[in-house]
Amino acid sequence: MSPEKSGKTDDPKLRKILMNDLHQGNFKQTFHQEFDDAKEFFLTRERKKQLQKMHRIRRWLSLFWWLLKAMFLKLTSFRRILLVIGIIFVLTSGQNNGRSGFVGGILILFVLMLELKDKLLAQSELAEGRAVQRALTPEESPRVPGWDLWLFTQSANEVGGDLVDFLRIEENRMGIALGDVSGKGLGAALLMTKLQATLRALAPDLKSLSELGRKINKIFRRDILPNSFASLIYAELKPHSKDIRLLNAGHLPPIILRGSAIEELPKGGLALGLSSDAAYTEHRVKLELRDTLLVYSDGLTEAMNEKRELFGEERLFTLLAQNIGLPAKPLGLKLLTAVQEFIGKAKRTDDLSLVIMRPIEENG
Repeated sequence: MSPEKSGKTDDPKLRKILMNDLHQGNFKQTFHQEFDDAKEFFLTRERKKQLQKMHRIRRWLSLFWWLLKAMFLKLTSFRRILLVIGIIFVLTSGQNNGRSGFVGGILILFVLMLELKDKLLAQSELAEGRAVQRALTPEESPRVPGWDLWLFTQSANEVGGDLVDFLRIEENRMGIALGDVSGKGLGAALLMTKLQATLRALAPDLKSLSELGRKINKIFRRDILPNSFASLIYAELKPHSKDIRLLNAGHLPPIILRGSAIEELPKGGLALGLSSDAAYTEHRVKLELRDTLLVYSDGLTEAMNEKRELFGEERLFTLLAQNIGLPAKPLGLKLLTAVQEFIGKAKRTDDLSLVIMRPIEENG
């Protein structure tokens, strides 16, 4: 086959692509979503507050101008100059039979192409980062005799700042971690990887969880950026045992389902990285057969719908009360389904992670 013929076969058919785009529909919904994302990205908190105080016409004019200005200022100096020249050429095209308008359009398209190139490059790098995170994520249901375990994490973006990990420290000693790093996106993901590496390095050599928390905090505070921190729940358990040793560093209190009762464990110490002098206490929890321990990130209770309402603890506790006794994975899936139905078409704003632990009979 000739190169020319091969090229024609491999080139995407633009007409077919456009027709597929048209058939997908949902233009109104997609426009509103994209417009909301643009406002969220380009407008500062102060700008948003100012818009709320304006009358409708002035609000839309100000919004349009502020978005254009913010977009313009985020371009590089070279691209700003090209864009200005292109706009000038387009506006003056009537004076020379449209010749300058054609050149102006080419310049504007060139700026758009450069911006698209940067976006695609960033997406490629984020995809590689996501692949690394997936490689570091443990299996969903680690096998530990006498335990029913289910681990889950879902990033709001390409990469996330939640940590879910499972450590086989010794034959008779297992560790499970759930952490939440401050911030979002790539920065949070890098700090999460740092926390995971530190935990994996220290946990095998430290039997005391209080000492483990102190050392992780010291390293994390030394190496992270100012104003960064992380919360962490670390649990150790043994096969054929109903006892759990817990370390809570600034995380949401875990929940225990005992029979028909729902208990919230006491709060733990400071989040990692906030103070070099932070002290941590080891807690011991004893579960009975089919009791359930739930550890979750704030992406569960702070999930937000289109009305900007939070899922909240009340909905969580109600849902748990309705599903007491379920095995780990079915319970987890119930929670995820409820959150997704609550969110609806709203965009997810935070990572969501769950760890569910239940002691079971050895043949259960």
